[in-house]
Amino acid sequence: MAKAGEEFIEKIIQISRVTKVTKGGKKLRFAALVVVGDGKGKVGFGLGKAPEVPDAIRKAIDKAKKTMIQIPIVKGTIPHSIKVKFGASSLLLKPAPAGTGVIAGGTVRAVMDAAGITDIVTKAIGSTNPHNLIKATFRALSQIQGLDYVARKRGKEVDEILARVRA
Repeated sequence: MAKAGEEFIEKIIQISRVTKVTKGGKKLRFAALVVVGDGKGKVGFGLGKAPEVPDAIRKAIDKAKKTMIQIPIVKGTIPHSIKVKFGASSLLLKPAPAGTGVIAGGTVRAVMDAAGITDIVTKAIGSTNPHNLIKATFRALSQIQGLDYVARKRGKEVDEILARVRA
């Protein structure tokens, strides 16, 4: 849960107008997709639905804060590349040297900014539906291993890996 003094970066990905047709007429509601992060490696997303837009956004932010995950960040980027698939969306995340910036589309960029990742190269392959793409992004981020795992797998020391990350 969030502590009293914690500040979060909140990004609205999409606000959809949803209409349900009933016998009595049309029922109008709103769905908001939001990303929340602390800029230090913790990030979450939420989907809120309500009759009014501010209520939908508030619900989405509350859900996002409850479902936050911790991402290993090494000098502003991720420790290794990863490719994942969710539904019809595939996503490729690759670490980048300092100064590259965030090379990503709107949905993935919002997640990276909220997480505090400053240098990364991403590519969305297939469907760019925001719901599927954000779920693919979180699946990829949750599968990223820490630097000690990468060093063990490569048979090297953590210091050697850190030297190569920014080389």
